[in-house]
Amino acid sequence: MSPAAGEGPRVRVANQSSNSSASGKEASQETRLALVRRARRMKRRLDESYPTAGCELDFTNPLQLLVAVVLSAQTTDVRVNSVTPALFARYPRAVDYAGADRTELEEMVRSTGFYRNKAAALTKLGAALVERFDGAVPGNIDDLVSLPGVGRKTANVVLGEAFEVPGITVDTHFGRLVRRWGWTSAEDPVKVEREVGELIPRKDWTMLSHRVIFHGRRVCHSRKPACGACPLANDCPSFGAGPTGFSEAAALVRGPERDHLLSLVTDDQ
Repeated sequence: MSPAAGEGPRVRVANQSSNSSASGKEASQETRLALVRRARRMKRRLDESYPTAGCELDFTNPLQLLVAVVLSAQTTDVRVNSVTPALFARYPRAVDYAGADRTELEEMVRSTGFYRNKAAALTKLGAALVERFDGAVPGNIDDLVSLPGVGRKTANVVLGEAFEVPGITVDTHFGRLVRRWGWTSAEDPVKVEREVGELIPRKDWTMLSHRVIFHGRRVCHSRKPACGACPLANDCPSFGAGPTGFSEAAALVRGPERDHLLSLVTDDQ
């Protein structure tokens, strides 16, 4: 049946229910092999949806990236990128952060929010790098997470982007989406990282992280996901958590990839 006039294309969703309890029951009955196959189909669809996804923080070396990730807490990448050119010019080495004037450093990062805590964190981080690693950022996760203020999320970003070591970055968006998709039910980031890593080949972990995060920002919103305009809808057990009509859902899709994402949905009709 053709869509009603003005309604736009409808998404065809196989074997799904808008009822959350029914969806949860279906997900719990999914075999391990079926889950792996579904997760990898969704991963391929994410590849198609966000071919140019990547780190949205500006940096040219591992120290700059580490600093930028520390500053990105509770703010946007755009805001961090507006601060870092001057910051990186003023403090090019770890030893410069270690010996920084606290008032000056606080002022330089003020606009990123929580500037006193962030300035203190950068000073401690610089000192630890100097004292333990001769001022260089280490390229393995055990050493990275031993640094003050560096957790697995930050470490995996630095490893994946600065050292090309595959890693899964479990931020708020990533954890929310993989639970919504039934890839895991875990809340603990380390468990999420492990369970998702068992579904997707290791070589794809870094780009998977970027693309899941992009999808969370652009389509699969927390309160009102754009289900009816989602390229992953056919494999999503939570279809129906947001509007399922194309026109209403399409209005919720954000970002520079919007036209491309909507074309993927309409091309499937």
